[in-house]
Amino acid sequence: MLSRLNRGLEWLIAFLTGFGISAGVLLAFVNVIARFVFNVGIDWAFEVTKYLFIWSAFFGAVLCFKGGCHIRVTLLLELLPPTLRKILEIIGNLAVLVYLGAVTYYSYLFIFDPELGVKASGEINVDVGIPMWIPYLIVPIAGVLGFYFATYHLWEIIKTPADRLKTHGEVEEVLEEFGGKEQ
Repeated sequence: MLSRLNRGLEWLIAFLTGFGISAGVLLAFVNVIARFVFNVGIDWAFEVTKYLFIWSAFFGAVLCFKGGCHIRVTLLLELLPPTLRKILEIIGNLAVLVYLGAVTYYSYLFIFDPELGVKASGEINVDVGIPMWIPYLIVPIAGVLGFYFATYHLWEIIKTPADRLKTHGEVEEVLEEFGGKEQ
């Protein structure tokens, strides 16, 4: 059941990431054509393109939490014995969870605080005409999803034996799979 939920969420987030990038590129292209060929630009296109790219970047970052593919330096980890390496991996992932929890909590307050939040301020985007809390909503959404996937990744680390834990990144995996050497 949980793996089915993971696959469904992963598919949805990958779709939203791809859709955001594709729609943003298409909208920017149409706006450029409209501006330089027909001499009429789309007033709201820049703002919507910006929001699409921002949302897709946040969703892409969420996908990285599931596989643990965010940028990290593993040079020192690779020199340590497997048990100590696993302990440090767990501590590092717990730090990520604390960070994601704090970002999610404070971004929620930033948007929904009844006195000081963006929603309470009534701020509206002039070009698009939507409340500004809607574009900002990606931060707590990505925080919750990232926390979920980071927890899943932490569980994978915990249940994997220390001697079978991977410390290298995706580039090394691809090179190993194709039998090449890093240059």
